Amino acid sequence: MSRALVIDTATAACSVALIEDGAIVAEAHDVVGRGHAERLMPMIAALPGGGRADSILVDCGPGSFTGVRVGLAAARALALGWGVPVHGYSSMAAIAATAAAEGEAAIGVALIGGHGELFVQRYATAPLAPLSELASLPPAEAAAAVPDGHVFGSGADQLVAARGSGVAHDRLPRAAGTIALPPSLAQLPPSPIYGRGADAKPAA
Repeated sequence: MSRALVIDTATAACSVALIEDGAIVAEAHDVVGRGHAERLMPMIAALPGGGRADSILVDCGPGSFTGVRVGLAAARALALGWGVPVHGYSSMAAIAATAAAEGEAAIGVALIGGHGELFVQRYATAPLAPLSELASLPPAEAAAAVPDGHVFGSGADQLVAARGSGVAHDRLPRAAGTIALPPSLAQLPPSPIYGRGADAKPAA
C-alpha cells in the first residue's frame, strides 16, 4: 500500500487529502480566500494518522503568490521530517482533471491572476494532456487564446464574458481531485509555477 498526502493552497481554497492506492481515504476542503498558513497544518493534523504518508503531492501554482509558497514550504518541511519524496502538480492540471468527467474532448482552464490578467491553458481530456502552454493574459487576449466551449476555473466567467460565448464553470483546485491526474502531470519538481514574470523590473 502507498499513501500520499496532497496539499493544495495555491488559490483561494485550502485543501488537503489522503489518497491510498487510487482511493480517497480522507479530505478537507475550504475556500478561505486568505489565511492558508493558519489553516493548513490543523487541517493536515486532523486527517487520519495526522496526515502521515509515504509521499507528498503539492500544488505548485499558478495562483496566489503567498498561497503557492505556503503549500510548498509545508510540503517540503513534512517531506524532510518524514523522510519521504515530494512532487508537484499544476493548479491548471488539477482543475482540468476534475473537469474531464464533463465529457468534452477539449476544455479551457482559466484562473484569476494578478494585475487583471487570467492564467489560461487548454487541455485534452482523454487522455488528460495540455494542448497549450500556460499563459497570463488580459481577458480579451485570453478569450482569443481559448476557443473551447467549456471553460473551468475561477476566471472562467471573465473569459466567457470577454468572448461573448461558451459555458463557464467556476471551479478551484481540490486536493482530492488529483486522484484523476495521470502520473506525468503529478511528478513535477516541487518548485513554484508563477505563470508570469516578476512585477519588479531591473533599472535600465
